[in-house]
Amino acid sequence: MFQTVLLSVSVLLCQLIFSGGITASNPPAAETTVFQNGDGGYQCFRIPAIVKAPNGNLLAFAEARRKDCDDFGDIDIVLRISNDNGQTWSPLQVAADNGNFQAGNPAPVFDQTESRLPQGKLFLIYNTGVVSESDLRTGVAIREIWYRTSTDAGQTWTDAVNITTQVSRPHQPDVNPAYAFAEDWRWYANTPGHALQVQKGRYKGRIFVAANHTAGPAQPQFRDCRAHGFYSDDHGKTWKLTPDVAYPGSNESIAAETSDGGLLMNSRNQSGDVKNRLLTVSRNAGESWEPVRVAADLPDPVCQASMIDYQPRRGQHVLLFSNPNSQTSRTKLTVRVSTDDGKSWSAGKEIYGGPAAYSDLVIQKDGNIGLLYEKDKYARIVYTRFSYDWLVK
Repeated sequence: MFQTVLLSVSVLLCQLIFSGGITASNPPAAETTVFQNGDGGYQCFRIPAIVKAPNGNLLAFAEARRKDCDDFGDIDIVLRISNDNGQTWSPLQVAADNGNFQAGNPAPVFDQTESRLPQGKLFLIYNTGVVSESDLRTGVAIREIWYRTSTDAGQTWTDAVNITTQVSRPHQPDVNPAYAFAEDWRWYANTPGHALQVQKGRYKGRIFVAANHTAGPAQPQFRDCRAHGFYSDDHGKTWKLTPDVAYPGSNESIAAETSDGGLLMNSRNQSGDVKNRLLTVSRNAGESWEPVRVAADLPDPVCQASMIDYQPRRGQHVLLFSNPNSQTSRTKLTVRVSTDDGKSWSAGKEIYGGPAAYSDLVIQKDGNIGLLYEKDKYARIVYTRFSYDWLVK
C-alpha cells in the first residue's frame, strides 16, 4: 500500500514538472536556436538584440558576419521574428547592410507614442565602418550612426538616415566638412542590445540609446573610451547627446528605466582595473549623470551585458540584468534581479554554465522573461525563456 501511494505521488510530481505546474523548480524552457553559424551563407552571428512589438511579436537582431567571426569585415544586420514567444522563428531577413563593409551594433526600439501607428514605429539604430576598431583609434576613418524605421513591425523598412553629426563628434573634415569637431571621437558603438523608450514621468516618450566612443589618440588600458548616450524627444526628427560617463574606460553600455522615470546606465569596464560593472544614475533621463559606482555585486569578465525594467506584478518595479558571472572568463551566464533601482542585486540564477558571452533581455507578451544570447564560443545565438517565479525562488 505504502509503495503504491509513493509511486502515485512520484508520478504526479513528474506530471506537474513536465507540464510546468511546479514553476519555481523548473529550469528555463528548452532553448531555440535563432542564428546558427553557416545559415544564409554567413559564417558567424554575433551581437544579439531583441525587442517586443506592440502586437507581442519578438524581433531578434544580430550581426551576420559573412566570412568569419572577426569584428570587422562584410557584416550585415539580420532579423528573425517570432509570434509564439520564441518557440519558432521566421526566415532570416536583412535589416541593414553596408555593401562589402560593416553594418553593426543594432539597437532596436519601438516608439509607441504615435497613436496613429497601431504597430508603433520601430527604430533600428546602427553603426557603419570601413576599417577595424584598432585602425579607427588611430584616426584614419570614421564610424557613422544611422537609423531605419518600420511601421509594420519589421516587415518593411524606410531608407537609412545618417545622424552622425547629431550624436557623434568626429574630426574627419576630409570625409565630410561637417565632421570637423574638435573632440575628435574615433571609435563609436551603440549599446549593444536594445534601446529604450521612457514610459513614465516627465520624460515619457523619450527614445534613449546607450553608446560609447573613444576620443583622441589611443591610451593604455583603453582609457580613451567613454560611455555616453543620445536621445530624441520628437520621434527621431532630432537627436541630442548626453554628457560622457565620468569613468575612463567605460565602454559598452545599456540603460533601463528606474521606478521614478529616470535611467540607470550599466557599463562595461574596458580598462579592466576592476572586473565589475559600472553604474550611474540619471534623474533627468540622460541629460546629466550622477557619480559612477563600481558594482561589487556585479562581477564581469570585461564583456557586454543586458538590463531591462520589469513589472512582475501590478505596482512592483524591478530591474533584470544578465551577463557572464565571472571575472576571468565568458562563462556562467546569469540573470539577476534588483528591487531597489540597481542599488543591490540578487545572487541570480545561472542560465548556462558553459561558454556564453553577449546577451539581451526581453519581456514576452505572456509576462515571462526571454533571453537571447551567444552560446558555445559564438557557435550560435539561442533564445530561452523562464518565469519570474523561477528566477527569484
